[in-house]
Amino acid sequence: MTHNRAPSTDSKWTGMVSIDDTALAVTDTGGSGIPVIYLNGQFATQRYWRHVIADLGPRWRHITYDERARGRKSRRSADYSFEAAVRDVDAVLAARGVDRALVVGWSYGAFVAAHWASRNPDRAIGAILVDGAQPYDWLTEDMEQGIRKAFRRWAWFMPLLRPTGLTPRMTAEQMANSNIELGELARAHTLGPVLDHITVPARYVVASGESFGSQGGHEQIRTSLPAVTERNPNIQISAKVPSNHGAILRKDFRAVADAVREVVALDHLRDP
Repeated sequence: MTHNRAPSTDSKWTGMVSIDDTALAVTDTGGSGIPVIYLNGQFATQRYWRHVIADLGPRWRHITYDERARGRKSRRSADYSFEAAVRDVDAVLAARGVDRALVVGWSYGAFVAAHWASRNPDRAIGAILVDGAQPYDWLTEDMEQGIRKAFRRWAWFMPLLRPTGLTPRMTAEQMANSNIELGELARAHTLGPVLDHITVPARYVVASGESFGSQGGHEQIRTSLPAVTERNPNIQISAKVPSNHGAILRKDFRAVADAVREVVALDHLRDP
């Protein structure tokens, strides 16, 4: 396999990338290094990746962005579906002139990374799945009702936090629908085939324990991974780290950065 790097850009670029009915706030560190695109948690922002990026350093080309209505600048949309999130990866890469990249996703972003790598084997250098994209049927009718209730309960103070970028500019119903859609996508019969079709090196970095706002019990969900790695030799667990789901990018960023280095080393070995 030929290892193509993205066209070089001389310096860091920050701006807006238009797609569909919206525009996304994007940061590209530039340079001729291997492109790494970072995919955020469901309602998180690109700032969550700063420790991973600092550990990897300037020899890599780091591309981050805030999803639709997330962060301070990305604009609202009529479409907050998972498929829109996958399309946004292509839109950002195209706007930055990147044909082939390593995808790194945390939580919701790990699902996006897994789908994108599965659909784009010639464009994906590999995938790092940080405590997400684990096939498990955690969504029940009671859980769905609980999610809707919780977001309705939180709706009154969400607008107060929006200017800080800590909560998205989405309605409580839109946020609940996104969360419920993720539960559907996580079902073993839905996510399993996606993971089975990944043909590039993929590595999980797995947290320990629970975090605030989790659904379904993270430790129980993680029990699905041995079957995933057994079925597909391209996928392995790179590390299981002490921090919980919410703290992993802050406390165990080195494990994520090491997984990036591991996958790129494997890509070089595959290069004829």
